[in-house]
Amino acid sequence: MATPHLDYHLHLLHHLRTILAALGEAEQVPEESHALFLERFDELLTLLPQDPLQSQYLGQDLICQVIQRYPQIAHLVPRDLLWFFGGDCLHFMPDVELDLYQQLEERRYAAEQQGESFDWVEEKRIRLSAATQDPHQ
Repeated sequence: MATPHLDYHLHLLHHLRTILAALGEAEQVPEESHALFLERFDELLTLLPQDPLQSQYLGQDLICQVIQRYPQIAHLVPRDLLWFFGGDCLHFMPDVELDLYQQLEERRYAAEQQGESFDWVEEKRIRLSAATQDPHQ
């Protein structure tokens, strides 16, 4: 069952897929291994909506591989995807960022428990804005 939270992350994955495809088209990477990688990425895009929990390890593996295989685009990997897949992906996030995402996750969980709606993007924007105004947070 798709949720707004899952849909948001699928959108980010599709965007990252577009960037990866552009790398291949620009002949920035070895074509054969890149094509196989894109096939696995497409597998994730298919499996994630069907079984989000079972897809976590594949997602972790692929996001980590994007950063390791394609360092020229590592800065374009949405930070939300690192948090979403967790595991080894979290090694690419500094502690201050991990704290922010932990707060977001706790707020999202609390909202769900109370039957409230939760806008991940808006809540993140608010927290980032507050953090830049109070650097001691």
